[in-house]
Amino acid sequence: MLYGRRMSDMIGRFAPDASEAAQLAVRAQHIRRWTVPRNSYPMDKEGYHAWRTGLYTFHADTAGDLMRKAGYDDAMIERVKKAVGKRGIKVNPDTQMLEDIANLVFIEHYLLAFATSKPDYTEEKWLEIIRRTWGKMSKYAQAFALSGKIRLPESLVPLITKAIS
Repeated sequence: MLYGRRMSDMIGRFAPDASEAAQLAVRAQHIRRWTVPRNSYPMDKEGYHAWRTGLYTFHADTAGDLMRKAGYDDAMIERVKKAVGKRGIKVNPDTQMLEDIANLVFIEHYLLAFATSKPDYTEEKWLEIIRRTWGKMSKYAQAFALSGKIRLPESLVPLITKAIS
C-alpha cells in the first residue's frame, strides 16, 4: 500500500494532469504483488526475470478484472493493461508514464536502501544499475529527476552524477 501511495504521489508531482488510464496504471503497478512470492520461482537470475515477467501479466490481469467489475469499458481496460503489462515502453505514452513514475519512486524512496543492502557491489555495478534505470526514463523524467523536484539520496548523488554524465 505504501508503494501505491508513493506512486500516486509521484504522478501528482510529475504529471498532475495525467490521464485517468495513466493514474490507474500507476496505482496498479504492484497490485496484489504479495500473492506471488519471489521464492515461487527459481532463486537465480533467470528465475528472477521469469518472476518479474510473470508479475507484469498478473498485475495487468488483476487490474483489468477489477476495472471490469467497477464498470470500465473494454478500451480503457485494455489501455491500462498495456501500461501495467509494460507493453510498448518508449512508444506507448501510458506505459512510458508508468515506467517514468516507477523509476522516479525507486530513485527517491528505494535506491539508498537497495544500495545499503548490496555492500558487495562494485562501483562499476552501481554505475550500470543507475544507467539502466536512467535509460528507461523519458527525457522529461530525467530532467524532472535533476530539477530538485524529487529527493535524490544525498550520499549517492556523486555516483548518480557520474553514471549519467
